Amino acid sequence: MRHFIYFSSSASTSGKALSGGNLMKAGRMDIAIHSFIQGIFLSHGFREDVKFHFIFYGMPDPPKHIEIQVSEELEMSKKDVANLIKKILYKYHEGKKKEVLPGCFVEKKSFLKVVGELENEGKEIFILDKRGEDIRKAKISKDCVFIIGDHEGLPHKELKRLKKIATAVSVGNKMYFASQTMAVVNNELDYRGI
Repeated sequence: MRHFIYFSSSASTSGKALSGGNLMKAGRMDIAIHSFIQGIFLSHGFREDVKFHFIFYGMPDPPKHIEIQVSEELEMSKKDVANLIKKILYKYHEGKKKEVLPGCFVEKKSFLKVVGELENEGKEIFILDKRGEDIRKAKISKDCVFIIGDHEGLPHKELKRLKKIATAVSVGNKMYFASQTMAVVNNELDYRGI
């Protein structure tokens, strides 16, 4: 199972912010949505071997962790991703991890706590970083987690701690959009049969 963690320091933690339809004003939710599409969607299908984690630190109630694994029971299309995230955020209940729709969970959990839990499950953690090891040369296991930040990147304090448990990998010497990076990572793992 591959995991993607998308971190955003500004993405809204309330479904209400998505109701207006302006995804940029909702903390650049447009970047989160495009990244999710590249992480999960295939032409005429979905990646059922991927869990996608959103970690949102925007106002009004950070942090929020949304976990989505596509299944046959989850009806979704690319044009409905914003509504899906909005529904999930609206259904948050304090103090528990709640399954809002099949395979879609929401809870209040910090970025490092999510990463730490995945590490404790024996997953190999990677940070997408332009200065990291070339992904084409990196050894990657089937139980892998790739962490990527939004347009502002990952928080420096957390990044220092992450570098102790994660391997930095690069998809190239240029700065790509987060969504493009998701596509490149998926392609590399597909090519390897991971």
